[in-house]
Amino acid sequence: MSLFFDTEVLTVSQATQSIRSLLEDSFRFIHICGEISNLRIPYSGHQYFILKDSSAQIRAVLFKPQERYLSRSLKDGQQIICHGRISVYEQRGEYQLIVDIVEHLGSGELQVKFEQLKKKLAAEGLFDGARKKTLPLFPEKIVVVTSPSGAAIHDFLTVWHSRRSSVDIQILPVRVQGKGAGEEIAAALDLVNRKIPADMIVLCRGGGSIEDLWAFNEECVARAIDRSKIPVVTGIGHEIDFTIADFCADLRAPTPTGAAEKIVPDNLLLRQQIASHRRQLLQAISRKLTREQKALNQHLRFLGDLQDTLQPLSLRLDLSIHRFTQIVHHSLLHKEQKLGRLLERLERQTPLHTLALKTMQVEYLKKRLIQQVQGNLQNKRAALAKCAALLDSMSPLATLGRGYAIVRKADKGTATWSIISHSSEVHRGDQVEILLGEGSLNCEVLSTK
Repeated sequence: MSLFFDTEVLTVSQATQSIRSLLEDSFRFIHICGEISNLRIPYSGHQYFILKDSSAQIRAVLFKPQERYLSRSLKDGQQIICHGRISVYEQRGEYQLIVDIVEHLGSGELQVKFEQLKKKLAAEGLFDGARKKTLPLFPEKIVVVTSPSGAAIHDFLTVWHSRRSSVDIQILPVRVQGKGAGEEIAAALDLVNRKIPADMIVLCRGGGSIEDLWAFNEECVARAIDRSKIPVVTGIGHEIDFTIADFCADLRAPTPTGAAEKIVPDNLLLRQQIASHRRQLLQAISRKLTREQKALNQHLRFLGDLQDTLQPLSLRLDLSIHRFTQIVHHSLLHKEQKLGRLLERLERQTPLHTLALKTMQVEYLKKRLIQQVQGNLQNKRAALAKCAALLDSMSPLATLGRGYAIVRKADKGTATWSIISHSSEVHRGDQVEILLGEGSLNCEVLSTK
C-alpha cells in the first residue's frame, strides 16, 4: 500500500521525459565555452567529448552532419565555444549538450584583429597596385625567408631542382610561428635589403590555422614588405589562406610550390621554346626571301617593258611644259594690264571729297542729337515734379502733420508692424506705438471700447 494516497506516482521514463522537456524548453539555444576532454570518435563518425572548466563539466556530442561546419578538427585541450542546445539522454538519465557549431576560442578575436589591420593598411595604400614592384623574369639570386625544417622549403626546392634552374637560392632561416616570429621575419627582410644582394625575396610557410599563420599577419611584417627595395613574393599556407603579408607583397602565390613555379625559370622549357622559335624564325625568313625574290623578278620584267613606254611620255611631258609656260606668260601679261587700268581709275576717284561731305553730315546729326536729349530731359523733370507734388499730397506724413496719429503693434515672432484700425485688434496689456507728426509714443493698452 502506498503511503502517498493523493500524490501521482511517475515512472522513471515519465520523470525523465518531464525533465527533458523542461531542459529543452529552458535551453533551446545556448553558448558554452570550455576545454575539450576525453574526445571520442566511434565508427559512426559522431564526436563525443566532455566540455569542462576548473570546477564543472558537461557531456557534449557533435553529430557527423555538423562536422562540415568545423574550421579545423577537434582535439583534447582545445579551448572552444559551443553553440547548441541542452537535451537529456534518457537511456542513461544524463543531460548533455547537442553541439551545432564550434568556434575555437581566440580565433574570433584574431579575425577581428586581422580585419582591423587590413582596413588600416588598405587606407594607407599599402595594398595599392601602383606600389607593387616588377619582378625580374630571369632572377640570378633568390633569398627564401622561411623555416629550414619545414615542408614549405622542401616543396620550393623540389620545384627548383626539377626545373634545373641556374638561379642561386639562399635560405635565411627564421621562425614562422610563435611569439616573436613576426619581428624575426621583419628583421630578416630588412637584413636582406641592407646586406644581401638579391633579385627577389620569398616568404613561404606551410598551411595551418589562423593562429599558426599569425606571424604573417603582424603589422611589423607588412611594414617591412612595404619598405623593401627588393620585390617580395609570398607563398604562405594553402590556396584558401590569405594573410596581411599576401596583400602587401608584390606577388602572392597560393602555396610555396606555386611560388616556385611562378618565379623560378624552367631552363629545360626555355631551351625547348628557344629552339622552337629559332626553327620558326628560320622558316619565316626563308619564306620571306622566296616571296621577295619572286617580287623582284616581276619588277625587273616590268621595268624592262616600261623603258619603251617612258620615251614617248617624256616627249609629251616636254611639250606640255612648253605650252604651260606660254599660257602662264600670257595670263600674267593680261593681269598686269588690267591692274594698270584699275590704278588709273582709283587715282581719278579720290576719297577726300567724300570724306569732307560725311564730316558735315556727322556734325549736323550731332547737333540734332544734343537738342533731342535736352528736350527729353526737360519733359522728364516736369513729370517728376508733378508726381512729387501728388505724392506729397497723399503722404500719411502730411495727415500726421494736421494732428492725426497712426497706431501700430509689432507682430510676435517677426520684425513687421500691423496698423491698428479697430479696438478689437488689441487687448489689455498690449504694447503699441503711436506715430505723431513729430516723434512717436510707446504706450500700454489699459482698456478697449
